[in-house]
Amino acid sequence: MGDFEPAPPRRRGPGRTGRWPVATIGGAVAWTLAAALTPPHAGAQQTAPQGSSERTLLPAPVVPVAPSLTREDVDDAVGLLDNTVTGLMDQTGIPGVAVAVVYKDEVIYEKTFGVREVGKPDPIDTDTVFLLASVSKPIASTVVAGLAGKELFALSDPVSQYNPAFALGDPYVTEHATFIDLLSHRSGLFTGAGDFLEDLGFDRDTILGRIEQQPLDTFRSSYHYSNFGYTAGGEAAAVAAGKPFEDVAEEVLFDPLGMTRTSYRHADYLAHENRAHIHVRTGPEATTWAARYDRNPDAEAPAGGASSTITDMAKFVRLQLAEGEFGGEPVIARAPLAITHRPHSVTGGNPGSAARAHFYGLGWNVSYDDEGRVELSHSGAFTLGTSTNVTMLPGEDLGIVVLTNGEPIGVPETIATIFMDIVRNGEQTVDWYPLFHRAFAAMAEADIADARAADPSGDPGEALPLEAYAGTYDNSYFGPARVTLDGDALTMALGPDEAPVSFALTRDVGGRFVFETIGEWGTGPSRALFEIGADGTPSRLTLGAYNTRGLGVFERP
Repeated sequence: MGDFEPAPPRRRGPGRTGRWPVATIGGAVAWTLAAALTPPHAGAQQTAPQGSSERTLLPAPVVPVAPSLTREDVDDAVGLLDNTVTGLMDQTGIPGVAVAVVYKDEVIYEKTFGVREVGKPDPIDTDTVFLLASVSKPIASTVVAGLAGKELFALSDPVSQYNPAFALGDPYVTEHATFIDLLSHRSGLFTGAGDFLEDLGFDRDTILGRIEQQPLDTFRSSYHYSNFGYTAGGEAAAVAAGKPFEDVAEEVLFDPLGMTRTSYRHADYLAHENRAHIHVRTGPEATTWAARYDRNPDAEAPAGGASSTITDMAKFVRLQLAEGEFGGEPVIARAPLAITHRPHSVTGGNPGSAARAHFYGLGWNVSYDDEGRVELSHSGAFTLGTSTNVTMLPGEDLGIVVLTNGEPIGVPETIATIFMDIVRNGEQTVDWYPLFHRAFAAMAEADIADARAADPSGDPGEALPLEAYAGTYDNSYFGPARVTLDGDALTMALGPDEAPVSFALTRDVGGRFVFETIGEWGTGPSRALFEIGADGTPSRLTLGAYNTRGLGVFERP
């Protein structure tokens, strides 16, 4: 398959200037990569006291400049979308793509490409249901804004007022963390907090009940992308409404918009015969794909559990661009919805560099282009096989949604960014796909490096008979690790009692063993180290990949 060629340059009419500096890599879309998709275990760490007082919302308007694009500008970019999508599909082999463009409350482009599952003929169509992954977040913040508009709470209220079960690792943070804090990732929870428990099969209540054991960075002065911090915000809103979050989303948003094939329940996704199966790349050329996994995100539903169609998502974008109205009728109150579109956390950028700072709102990445326009975006990705993106220029009443059924390699971000690049500049100014592709590869490499750095490095000691390691090792966060010997094979079980996950333990040297990590946060092989107590028997077990925050040490009673 040939390389994907950028769109040919075209001359922009009089009065149109501006071109994105390469350093920004597409404005907010670039920070979607660095901040919104299971990123490396890192974030902006800024000095502030743990009990810092509530900040005033940044006074940036949602639409700071007058609109300047024309219908011709938009139509020119729309006219090149087919070639953009098919070119990327040829280059990457990604199985299926769906794209919609909304302009001035009209869906002016809605097309689907490819198949629901590799090796089968069923095509993607406008009713095909995709897993949205983290594009669930702006949907959830809209639901929460809808409840705030009904005066069930204010977004600046502490969530503990509405959900007494909410707790984080610092009493001050527990008492003062607001809906805004949790939905803008500034609670202090580190990236990935709770995600390992989800991989092991624990449910939402269990994970949120144990998240207070997670260490915290500085409250309101650090940004770390936390799925379960976000979920805690959505859950508190649901408690205030007196119903499960999944039901609230239907009543507040999906039903009024007629999003009939959208849900926060994974069972609903699975019930659709017309669904996009998720795919990962296989083979040495990395352009062949296979539908190997199911990804059940129910535990983190507000942060990553939605599924939808391209038609339904176009309705969602219409609502956003119309400031909470749909079909001329108010659905979500304008004032709280506007709060979701404003900056609340600084996610990156250096004031001394050519790249501008980027921000996070409530479920939205927020940035500003060379013309001063606000760009709102968010990507979603499961490493087990889906990637999505929504990008909007609210001041221009313009938005694009891209859904795919392939693992995150930069395809939806590239499509959205090329489209917006052509809209702004009359031509594609950068070969975007290699930039996004490298960004995703770098994030995956960083996750692996973090896991390797947590591998136990202590003395493995002498090799004991395998039966000596058998037993139960306790851990308040992960629950017990049950190590058993079956014949000459040592195995370890983790997870809920009713459905534990089994890991084979293969001896490396002495009391150090190797096991394969699993799930969304799987990073390949990791080490397990048994430490010997004073009585000469194993007394402690450290699991490297699960110890990145110091929580992966298990004690034998």
